[in-house]
Amino acid sequence: MVDLAEEEMDNPTFRSDTVLSDVHLHCPSKRHLMVRLNAVGQPVFLSYFKLLWSTEDLASGKHMREITTGREHQCRSGDELRDKDRSNIKKEGELNCEGVEALLDDDGDLEVIRRPQSASDLEAEDLLRDIVCPVILMKGKEDAFEDEEQQCTCSDVVKIEHTMATPLEDVGKQVWRAAFLLADYILFKRDTFRCCSVLELGGGTGITSIMMGTVAKRVYCTDVGEDLLAMCEQNVALNKHLVEPGGGEVKVKELDWLKDEFCTDPEAPYSWSEEEIADLLDHCSVIMAADVFYDDDLTDALFRTLYRITHNLRNSCTVYLALEKRLNFTLRHMDITCEAYSHFRNTLNDLENLQDGKMKYTVEPIKLDFCQFLVYERIEQL
Repeated sequence: MVDLAEEEMDNPTFRSDTVLSDVHLHCPSKRHLMVRLNAVGQPVFLSYFKLLWSTEDLASGKHMREITTGREHQCRSGDELRDKDRSNIKKEGELNCEGVEALLDDDGDLEVIRRPQSASDLEAEDLLRDIVCPVILMKGKEDAFEDEEQQCTCSDVVKIEHTMATPLEDVGKQVWRAAFLLADYILFKRDTFRCCSVLELGGGTGITSIMMGTVAKRVYCTDVGEDLLAMCEQNVALNKHLVEPGGGEVKVKELDWLKDEFCTDPEAPYSWSEEEIADLLDHCSVIMAADVFYDDDLTDALFRTLYRITHNLRNSCTVYLALEKRLNFTLRHMDITCEAYSHFRNTLNDLENLQDGKMKYTVEPIKLDFCQFLVYERIEQL
């Protein structure tokens, strides 16, 4: 037994199947409140995600102009600061070339030239990237968070229940950056999606469907797992104040990519009625999915589902896919790779090159120069 233990200690093996979204780890000046345990015993947290507009702004039509103008001013100011930085750095380099004597003041003391504050540092004052620790909301302790909740008006936050640090099969219960990115695009192009019928594949906590529901006529938010769908439905209810003013509707439904048919069992929760399936196939013009490309088998299943549904739609359809390219160092390649992304791109190319005489797909990238409407970290890997 001792020899075996020593052998195991000499060759340690580390295993972990737990995944944690950066969205939950870093959130500007917010706390995650644990509100309950779900049906499988996982802690459920409630987070408030700040919107850069309100429902009043949407009704008046002012939000786009004001936010766009503000961001243009911010970009111009940032460019000016960056130009000054480059100029100062250049001057610093010239001084270094002239020798140490050039850095001495009149008294012979060394003058240390400090790097100017960059534009990103100034922007960080508005979006402070503090590490956030979970807070358990105990019975009788609600008063401790009254001030925080009062600061969040109904029209400028989206409330999302979610879990943190889940196994890979439960990552849909967390919130991911690409969901915010797709929501930004929806709000930026809101006239494009106005009064549309929309299907979201792998909706997870439902945040993107909720944002789509502020402009679209009807959104079918789909995923698998009764516990996940129940959480998603709760989030839709928590944010009805955002969806109702526009007359939109968000329906939470089960859609398993590993099955060839919609679930129509009336005894099953979140199943489809024949009328809902007919409505989807007759009127759906937009399909969307965010951060669902992390497993090759599921990616293949998603594209099969995508083909099957679009093949049966009455009208042409636009599919919006958003994802974060996650880079990892692998021993197999001895290099930094992103295998899940590579497989996604290959599958997407296969779809575009498909020639079956029935369907034709064209793929176009979207530039990420549109406005940001939600407070999150928009990184270059999105």
